[in-house]
Parts: sequence; C-alpha cells; structure tokens
Amino acid sequence: MDAWSDLRRLRYFAVLAEELHFTRAAARLHIAQPALSQQIRALERQLGVALVHRTSRGCALTEVGRRVAAETVRLLADVDAGVARIRGLVQGRGGRLRLAYTRSARGGPVDALVARFRAAHPDVEVAAETAWTAPNVAGLLAGRLDAAFVRPPVDEPALACRTVDTEELLLALPAGHPLATGRRRITRAEVVDLPAVMWSRANGPGMFDRTIAQVWPHGGFRLVRQEPDDEQLLRAVAQGDVVAAVPAGRARALKVPGVRLRRFTAPTPTVDVALAWHRDTTNPAVHALVALLA
Repeated sequence: MDAWSDLRRLRYFAVLAEELHFTRAAARLHIAQPALSQQIRALERQLGVALVHRTSRGCALTEVGRRVAAETVRLLADVDAGVARIRGLVQGRGGRLRLAYTRSARGGPVDALVARFRAAHPDVEVAAETAWTAPNVAGLLAGRLDAAFVRPPVDEPALACRTVDTEELLLALPAGHPLATGRRRITRAEVVDLPAVMWSRANGPGMFDRTIAQVWPHGGFRLVRQEPDDEQLLRAVAQGDVVAAVPAGRARALKVPGVRLRRFTAPTPTVDVALAWHRDTTNPAVHALVALLA
C-alpha cells in the first residue's frame, strides 16, 4: 500500500470519526457512501483491527478506533503543516536566504530592498553577512551564498547581476587642503599626482578599476597608502596627507571629522551597487528577491 493511499484512508476515517455516520461523512468527502465503506474496511484490514461498530442508525468507534482517531488527527495536522511549508518554499514564502552585503554600500536602496523582502516574505530566514565584492562573488560561485550585493562590473558568466543603485563618486579631502576651501567642484586635472589612499584592488577589482578610469582618466593616480575599509580610508584622509575617491552614500553616512567632501566637474563619476546571484539557482527566495527589483 502506498503512503498517499494510506493518508487518504486516514482522512476518510477522521471525517467518519467526527460524523459517526457513513452517509454524512461521504457527503463531506464528496464521495459515494459505498466507496467510503470500502475504504474504511480496507483500513481495518490493513491495521488488523475493527475501528467502527456499524449500526442501523450510523456507527460508533471501538476503543481502538477512538485511539486511532486521536492519533490520526495529530498525524494529519503534521502532514498538512508540512505540505503548507513545502508550498511556501515553492512560492518563496519560506526557506532560507543566505545573503551578503558589500561593505561599501550599506543603507539607502540596498537596505530598503532587503526590508521590503523581509516584509513581503516574513517566513524566509535571512542569514546575512558583510564582505567585499570579491569574497561575495567567491561565495556565490562556491554555493555558500544565495545572493549578494556587489560592486560591478563582475566578470563571471555564471552569475547574473542587476543594478540596485548608482552612486556619485566624491573627492574626500583633508579639511585644511587648498582644494577644500571655497571650492564646490574639482576638476580631474587638479587631482593628478595628488597622494591618494585606496582599499586593496583585490577586494573589488571592477569597482577599483572603474574608479581610477573615471577620476584619473589620463593617468596620474598616485597610490601611497592602502586601508582595509571605507572608514579607515576616510580617517587616513582626515590625517591630512592623502585624498580619496569615495562613494557618496558611504562617505556621507560615516561623517568622519576633518574630512571635506567635494563633487567633481562633469562628467559625473559614478559607481553601481548590484544584486548578484547564480543563474542556475533553484532557491525560490532568490527569485522573490529579484522580483522586487522589477
């Protein structure tokens, strides 16, 4: 006997145990009364015990029948709950989303997107972490992450990327620097050969190269110092020795004392933050998150 037939017979028996009348139970189940009687007899043969006493006015449960009925109610409740969880997984209403943020793009549209996802899918467990683009990409390729925020371009054919936000690049200057006084916009020529601080290219090669190409398009990028993250980078600027090109959102959010932020003249340099995921993912939660970007 297969499991689905067993469950069907138990459901029939559970309804009969409530109604104690074959005709009424059959009507609730939308089957013929003889078919219900046949299924109950088959269940009794399978269990090797009588479950009901049949009478001219209906039926009554045997002592074993009452116990089986109680167990059946609990079993069917567990089965129904499990089926609901499975359907929720398929429809993106449950499950787990292993998500990574990128260190340089917290807040704004990124956090707003995740908040919308949590609100729309409260049953999905979001296991979040934060890293640079390069380790986030590695985590996606290795299957350790389901989705990640990255700084494109990302040259990985196995991954799909969709832009979440575009940020302006600003020039971070020491408060006492000549370019920080009485100036609202800075030209590219004015930053040529200025000592600069940057995080390691290995953290996000695409964003690193895009930044240099836009701010120092004709060369003159003079890297004299590297720092592990944006906050340390801005603190290095505050010390008065270096300048840095930084995304506007992160720089303004950190508000490091001793740093002045200035915009560049046109064309405005920008960097993107994108959501990346494996093209072959079967995780419904990923598809639900991507759908919010449409």
